[in-house]
Amino acid sequence: MANDKLQIKKLYALSSENRKFSFSLPLKHTIRIGKRDYEVKLKADEKYGTYILWKNRKYPVEIIRSSQNKYEILFNDISYNFTVETPFSLKRMKVLNSNRDKIEKEIIKAPMPGRIIDVLVREGSIVVKGEPLLILEAMKMQNEILSPGNGTIVKVMAKPGTNVMKDDLLVEIKL
Repeated sequence: MANDKLQIKKLYALSSENRKFSFSLPLKHTIRIGKRDYEVKLKADEKYGTYILWKNRKYPVEIIRSSQNKYEILFNDISYNFTVETPFSLKRMKVLNSNRDKIEKEIIKAPMPGRIIDVLVREGSIVVKGEPLLILEAMKMQNEILSPGNGTIVKVMAKPGTNVMKDDLLVEIKL
């Protein structure tokens, strides 16, 4: 009796650009584009790994990172970030976002002079607290610069191979 009320019949995927896609449960092996249905299959084998078969073409897919309901996938060599939400969590998110007076932004500055070895995020990426944003080499040591909170990358000022001074702007995050 209680399980009937808790059954979820629909999920939503929110892209990093806040585009919403709905999925009915159980998942079907068809997608609707416009008014036409197409058959889609998720397959895996030793030669190709995991891939989606659509219109007799193979599109490689790989989950790069997942944390709770946040995912980064590599689909046909293109990276996508999204979250999966239930109808309840989607409503909750809308209420919380509507109650915000202002958009909180965090600007990450270089904690010391050094050289940017690698930038691990790009504009539009969704990050979680403690996730590495970039690697800064200083005094022959590689230091991971971590996200101070959950948010979306607004701007990346750091570029691999460049030298930075203390307090140079590296990344801007909308929390």
